[in-house]
Amino acid sequence: MASSMTGVTLPFTLSPSSLKRSSTGSRISTRRMVVVRAEGGAGINPDIRKTEDKVVDAVVVTELAKPLTAYCRCWRSGTFPLCDGSHVKHNKATGDNVGPLLLKKQ
Repeated sequence: MASSMTGVTLPFTLSPSSLKRSSTGSRISTRRMVVVRAEGGAGINPDIRKTEDKVVDAVVVTELAKPLTAYCRCWRSGTFPLCDGSHVKHNKATGDNVGPLLLKKQ
């Protein structure tokens, strides 16, 4: 079964064969890393709102633990899925304008 998120299929699966057995015989998951790279050295955002310095969208949600949470949309964050500001370096290197998705508590 492929993992998916908001209609996007991710290129990895977690099947019973990818689970290891512990010394007690129970199955434990092994940690896997997924690396996503833009093709041809191009930016991640080829044509959305290119007139803006940085594309950032905010969504107001009533039930959140924190008043503001930033989610990564550049796929470069060391704290993915949360944003750590890695888009700034990416934008400077590629001329892109990608920014985070902000969830705001209402």
